[in-house]
Amino acid sequence: MSDELVPPQIVDEQLLVANNHVRIVKDLFAGTIGGIAQVLVGQPFDTTKVRLQTSMKNTTQMEVIKDLLKNEGLLGFYKGTLIPLVGVGACVSVQFGVNEYMKRFFNSRNNNGSKTLTLPQYYICGFTGGVVNSFLASPIEHVRIRLQTQTASSANAEFKGPIDCIKKLVSQGQLMRGLPIMMLRAGHGVGIYFLVYESLIANQVNKGTPRTEIPPWKLCLFGAAAGTTLWMLVYPIDVIKSVVQSDNLKKPKFSTSLFKVGSDLYKRGGLPVFFKGFGVTMMRATPANAATFTAFELAMRVMN
Repeated sequence: MSDELVPPQIVDEQLLVANNHVRIVKDLFAGTIGGIAQVLVGQPFDTTKVRLQTSMKNTTQMEVIKDLLKNEGLLGFYKGTLIPLVGVGACVSVQFGVNEYMKRFFNSRNNNGSKTLTLPQYYICGFTGGVVNSFLASPIEHVRIRLQTQTASSANAEFKGPIDCIKKLVSQGQLMRGLPIMMLRAGHGVGIYFLVYESLIANQVNKGTPRTEIPPWKLCLFGAAAGTTLWMLVYPIDVIKSVVQSDNLKKPKFSTSLFKVGSDLYKRGGLPVFFKGFGVTMMRATPANAATFTAFELAMRVMN
């Protein structure tokens, strides 16, 4: 793969140089639409993944699904959805918004005459979006994981809902628990995420197909490929983050250090422990990220 590709830009090149307010608002709005689509499609998979990751006993994907259906019903798969529905919309909005901003930043400073971005530049664009987004995504995922992993009935539940969960985490100074791990996971993961997607888009542009004319089914495939690659590369880090964010707040079993938690988990279950829930995550990655990128691109087309 060439290191330089024709830039798969969404908008006219004049707008790529000028970071005007209208462009930024459109980027953020389209990202929000993509985030909402991601949650609606991916939440049942995510709930199953988190239950597998945080279980301290040997269990399987099917056992988790059966227990959820038996004890909590179909709506159990959508536990904690309100926060991610609002929050992930905002998170994806930030990721896409910062990514588009950084693309314009590099585009305006490249002096190669052909308006190209290099592959490392695409990675940096996504990496920056992931790190910035971590400050929003980490507490949102923390709240979601707390709600997804509690199995007690509403009367006996530790957290009565997302607002109650936020208040209790804030009062204990634990809302941002797991942030450094999240920054590593999101920075590298989102960098790869956009690098893969933009490279596939660029391939189509190189063949003479304008970005706005790439058919939705290809956008779905490219989004699915980007999401799958992301999770293949950062999954063990995500397992550690889930364990840290689901640990008992009053009597924690683990520290908040990436390496210490990783070491403790390895002693408990060896390498397989870092891939608990990997199968369901891969199942989620395909439809959820296909929906995310397709919704984003179509929203951008409507607004342009």
